[in-house]
Amino acid sequence: MGMTNAVSEDKWTEIKITVNSGDIEDAGNIANMVVPYGIYIEDYSALEEEVLEIAYIDLIEENLLKKNRDKGIIHVYINPDENPLEAVSFIKERFDDIGINGYEIEIADCLTEDWQNNWKKYYHAMPIGKKLLIRPLWENEFDAQGRRVLHIEPGLAFGTGSHPTTKLCLETLEDYVSEGASVLDIGCGSGILSIACLLLGAKSALGVDIDSLAVKTAKKNAEENGFDESKIRFIKGNLSDNVSGKFNIIVANIVADIIIRFNSEVGAFLEDGGIYITGGIIENRESDVLASFDKNGFEVIERRENNGWLVFALRKK
Repeated sequence: MGMTNAVSEDKWTEIKITVNSGDIEDAGNIANMVVPYGIYIEDYSALEEEVLEIAYIDLIEENLLKKNRDKGIIHVYINPDENPLEAVSFIKERFDDIGINGYEIEIADCLTEDWQNNWKKYYHAMPIGKKLLIRPLWENEFDAQGRRVLHIEPGLAFGTGSHPTTKLCLETLEDYVSEGASVLDIGCGSGILSIACLLLGAKSALGVDIDSLAVKTAKKNAEENGFDESKIRFIKGNLSDNVSGKFNIIVANIVADIIIRFNSEVGAFLEDGGIYITGGIIENRESDVLASFDKNGFEVIERRENNGWLVFALRKK
C-alpha cells in the first residue's frame, strides 16, 4: 500500500462510507486498517461548538449548516492496483462484527461490476517470498520460475496477496510451515493463507470466517488449486463455536481488536511447540497487542513490518 505509486492520484478510487455520528470513531479506526496512509473524515456533529471554540463567532457558512449532523462521512482512497471491493468487504465484515449499523458504502461513481473488470488490469501474477507465485485466474501469460503457483479469483473476499499484511503473513508462513503440519486459519477471507500452507507442504488446513461470502470464495479457490475437502475445509462461524482439535500452525490475519479477543482462546487449539502467527495489526496498536500476548502466555519469536503493518510469530511460553 502506501502512496509510492507513480500513478497520478486522479486514478485512485474513492470509497465513501456514511455512518451514524456515534459510530464515527470506531468506523474511522476500521477504515484506517484498510489504508493506514490516511483517510479523510467529515463529521459535523459538533459543528457549532467547534466553530465557537475556534473563532468565537456565531457566523457559520450556510452550506455547512445544511450538512447532516447525525451522520459522518469517511472518505477512503484506494490505490489503483488494489481491489476496492476487497476493502469494502473488509470494512463491511468488521462493521457487522462490532455492531455498527445503518451505514452506507459507495465506490466512486462506478458500478461495482465495472470496478471488478477495471481493477483486473492492474492485478498481475506476483512472486511472494522464495517459493510462491500468486496468479489471478484471468492472467494466462505468466512464468512460474520454478515457484509453486497459487491460483486465485479474489472476488469480493479479503485476501488477494497485494495487501501488505497478506504478503507479510505469506512470507512468515513460508518460514514456519513444515511438511505435514496442520493449520487453522482464523478469518480466512479468500482462503489464500490456508491454500498457501498446503502448497508449502502442510497436510491439512481449516479456515473459519464470519462472512459466508468469504467461505464460498475460499472453497472455490481451494478447488481451483486442486485441493478437496480431505485436505482443506472452510466453515462459517466464530473460533470457539465451530472449531475443535489442535493445530501445529494457527494464523489470524484480522485486526488488532479481534486478535486481542481471540488471544485468550487460541492457546487451547495450539499443539505443544506450535506456532501462532498474527497479522492485520497496524503499528499504533502494537503495545496493546503485545500486552495481550503476554497476558495470555505467548512469547514473540519474530516481528515483521511492512508499510506500517505488523505480523508476529509466537509460541506458548
